[in-house]
Amino acid sequence: MKNLIRFDWAMKKLLRDKANYVVLEGFLSELLKFDITILQMGESEGNQMQNDDKFNRVDILAHTSNDEVVLIELQSDSELDYFHRMLYGVSKSISEHIKLGENYGKIKKVYSVNIVYFHLGQGTDYVYHGKTEFRGLHTNDVLGLNKNQLEKYKVEAVHEIYPEYYILKINDFNDVAKDGLDEWIYFFKNTEVKDNFKAKGLDMVKQKLMVDQMSEPERIAYDRYWENKRYEASMFETATFEGEQKGIEQGIELGIEKEKINSEKKLQEEKVNSEKKLQEEKIEIAKNLIKIGMKTEDISIATGLSMEKINKLK
Repeated sequence: MKNLIRFDWAMKKLLRDKANYVVLEGFLSELLKFDITILQMGESEGNQMQNDDKFNRVDILAHTSNDEVVLIELQSDSELDYFHRMLYGVSKSISEHIKLGENYGKIKKVYSVNIVYFHLGQGTDYVYHGKTEFRGLHTNDVLGLNKNQLEKYKVEAVHEIYPEYYILKINDFNDVAKDGLDEWIYFFKNTEVKDNFKAKGLDMVKQKLMVDQMSEPERIAYDRYWENKRYEASMFETATFEGEQKGIEQGIELGIEKEKINSEKKLQEEKVNSEKKLQEEKIEIAKNLIKIGMKTEDISIATGLSMEKINKLK
């Protein structure tokens, strides 16, 4: 099914409405492999409204019924320090969700879900999951919780306390949906839900994220968003092309200058070699004239060598 609203625009404009939580709940349930219920959404820097809607990053902070926090970030443009920003976002979320004076056991579990439309890092997969484990340097065993910790914190492993990270590299997906998560990624990439898709929440996407159901102001804003996207794409393509052309021109100029330097260097070497060869020939002639007994002064006149040089040869 086509004629759907792009997910990045929906995240910024529609999915913060409580009536639409079900869409994100479906996606998160497919990703995390357990049912998610969102109680409320938190405002974030990425949701600040902009007059021109030219945004390349959107984030949502969701509080779940399990008293956990899910930070969902969507990034369009390449960012070299994106891994660092993931860490900062989680760290900030943790610090903001523990009250002054509370013990560390009150720290909330945070899931960092990152939907990126650029080639982040180096790897062959399109979905990556990161969690914290402590392994013995000598035995390679995983450090676990003791009996009292298991009872108090209601978790089975240490990594369940720490933040977990998910990275979905949308552009690396090959459009072959093998499970529910793949079906969601297909939607993220193509803004389409196929009729045979059965993933949780996608049925609500077809209900909630239809362009035809938008109000007139929403439709105008959405059309402006697409126009801005086309403008940004055009500007990026133009900048890239001009940069490549400038690089080619600079490369040609550099090549010409390098060739000129090499040519001058070659001429200089040839001149030095020629002078050296001529000097050697004069010395050889002088030696032969010395052998036949010619006077030093006459040899100097004949060869151009100084009389001092000829005396040394004698």
